[in-house]
This record gives sequence, structure tokens and C-alpha cells, in this order.
Amino acid sequence: MRSTRAATAVEYGLILALVFLAAVVAVSNVANSTGNMWGKVSTAADANM
Repeated sequence: MRSTRAATAVEYGLILALVFLAAVVAVSNVANSTGNMWGKVSTAADANM
């Protein structure tokens, strides 16, 4: 019985790690695209002044 509890805990740990990794990647992608967007806005604003 004890070994199945340990295996379940390891499985939950792996799932949690994958979810965390996916969240980090998603936030990183959003940050990059937002930075690029504001860079284009800045370039356009400078060109029109």
C-alpha cells in the first residue's frame, strides 16, 4: 500500500511540474509579444512626431 501512495505522489508532482512549466512558457510568450507590440507603437509614435 505504501509504494502506491509514493507512486501517486510522484505522478502528481510530475503533473504539477508540467503545468508549472506550461504556465511559465505561456507567460514568457505573452511578455515577448507585448514587448514587441509596444516597440512597434514606440517606433510609430517616433516616426509621426
